[in-house]
Formats: sequence, C-alpha cells, structure tokens
Amino acid sequence: MLTRRQRQLLATIEEHQRLYGVTPSYEEMRLALGLGSKSGVHRLILALEERGHLRRLPNRARAVEIVRPLVEASRVPVARGDDGNGAAIFRPRFGQVGSEAPPSRSRGRRKEDLAVTSVPMCGRIAAGSPIEALAEVGRDIMVPAECVGDRAEHFALEVSGDSMRDAGIHDGDTVLIRKAETAGNGAIVVALIDGSEVTLKRLHTRKGSVALEAANPAYETRLYGADRIQVQGVLVGLIRRY
Repeated sequence: MLTRRQRQLLATIEEHQRLYGVTPSYEEMRLALGLGSKSGVHRLILALEERGHLRRLPNRARAVEIVRPLVEASRVPVARGDDGNGAAIFRPRFGQVGSEAPPSRSRGRRKEDLAVTSVPMCGRIAAGSPIEALAEVGRDIMVPAECVGDRAEHFALEVSGDSMRDAGIHDGDTVLIRKAETAGNGAIVVALIDGSEVTLKRLHTRKGSVALEAANPAYETRLYGADRIQVQGVLVGLIRRY
C-alpha cells in the first residue's frame, strides 16, 4: 500500500520516462512534486525501493529504475478536491517549482475503488526499543478492503519511534498487520520478545537464533534465541496522516 506522495512520485517518474525516454533527476522530481528539498525525494525513493517499485542505480545521474509500475499511473488520488463525486488527478509539470495542475474530475469511480472495511486498532508498537505487549483491542479503523482481504486476519497498530525510518515507516504512522506465526527472511514483522514485549522490525533467522533488524543506522541489530521470539504478524500496509 503506497501513500499519496509515494504514488505521486512513482507516477512522476513513469510520466517523465514516457515523455523523454529517461527517468528524472532528483531535482526534476523535487520540482515536479513541489517539495522544498531533495531530502524529501530521497525518503520517498527509499520507501518505493523498499516496496519493490524502484531500484536505485549507483554512480548514475538519473539514479533510479522502475521495477514495478503503477497499474494506472495517470490516476493518482490527491487528498484535497475530492468530494466523493470524482477522483482528483495529480499531473506533474516538470521544471516549474510547486507546479500542480488543477484537479480534474472523472465521471465516477469503480465500485471496488470505494470498498472499505474495518480492522481493530490494537494499541501502539515500538519502532525503537521494545515496549510492553499489545494493548487490548480498542476502536476499529476503516481501511481499503483490497488491503486486508479477510478482516478477521488483520489488525492495526500505531507506530512509536523511528527505528524503521529508512523502510518508510515513521513515528505516528498506522501499520496494517496480517496475523501470522511465521515469516520469511527479510519480512517486517510484529515480534513478541520473551512473551512480554513487542517491536516492529525486519526478521532474519540465523542457525537457531533470530535477528531483529532496524531500518535506521542509529539502532543496532539485536540477536535472540529462537525460543525467545514469537512472530505475531507481518506488515502488509501503512496509513499516514498529513
């Protein structure tokens, strides 16, 4: 699940490549999205790379390659200007600071685009040092139905901390989790440590031990005996409020 800004950047890259035969530079991306600095572009690219949409190319002026494009690159929802009667469209204009075309209206949305469902919000989870185990289920939140499939197999958590920053997961984000007791190497999981603390980290298994790896160089990778870690779920989506 991509955020609005991530979808806008991916659409920008695809449109530039279609028009000019090459991907845009970081500066061109910044101008097209109206961002104040290239650091914002860098964060978005890291998140898109993490989700398998882009690949960064070292030592290149135009340093990204599209791996998995948007299904409909020309229809990227914008938060404003959407009253439920049509979808606002983001269309990048290259070379103009802060340029964004006026929103246009489609004749209607597909019924499946409007489908939503609810999942339980189960408290906060640490993206930093582990915190105490998950709280009891509180309120439900609404999410796109296509993101979760079977509601009973999913739950949501509020992220606390910045240890998964370089994976595009920030303090205050809401993560959507699919319940699971196992996960593949490299998956981002909810891990229960010693039956009492939970954390959101990337999982690696190593000959009878489990490594919980942060996506922020300020945090060290922690090793545990396999019997100390229980996987509670796997990350499948993220919600961010601007």
